[in-house]
Amino acid sequence: MGSLLDPTHLINTFGLIGVLAIVFAECGLLIGFFLPGDSLLFTAGLLSAGGVAGITIAPLWVLLVLIPIAALAGNLVGYWIGYRAGPAVFNKPDSRLFKAEYVEKAHGFFERYGARTILLARFVPIVRTFATVMAGASKMNLRVYALYSVLGAVLWGAGVTVLGHWLGRVDVIKNNIELIALLIVAVSLVPVAIEFLRARRKRGSATRPAA
Repeated sequence: MGSLLDPTHLINTFGLIGVLAIVFAECGLLIGFFLPGDSLLFTAGLLSAGGVAGITIAPLWVLLVLIPIAALAGNLVGYWIGYRAGPAVFNKPDSRLFKAEYVEKAHGFFERYGARTILLARFVPIVRTFATVMAGASKMNLRVYALYSVLGAVLWGAGVTVLGHWLGRVDVIKNNIELIALLIVAVSLVPVAIEFLRARRKRGSATRPAA
């Protein structure tokens, strides 16, 4: 599992195809929620700036074309899965990978932001994956969904990659790529931790009156 969360190892092992496959899976397949989307895009952009020995990736313009396409394709497949399977796709017992609280987080985003969830969720791990399937299960208008999916694919897919490419020219970052990748993973998990603490606090306050 550790190697699956190391973006440098993933890129060095699977290259551009691996990056696109992971972006696709995280944006549309329920099994992809644990994959390191943010840190992977940042690292891919960083490597496209050159200068990192032994690890290569495609030129920046190729990443900026293909990554948003992979993200958009993942969103459309996720919508189709939810549309075809309906709410039943979420009615499964907790397992090592699937947790009901993941669905609750995605549902909370929908309650708060509506259709904009599809855009905002791009920047929130776990919610990014489950929101697409939930949109299909709730029969969200396909045109509205597609619009927010395109915007999200470009802003997230291209934006994070460009940020990595730009910072990849800074020697301190270029020479400490593994440390930076771990830092990006940690930062990307902050929203998840906040939502988890909020949900836990809410459950605690709800059980006290009952007690």
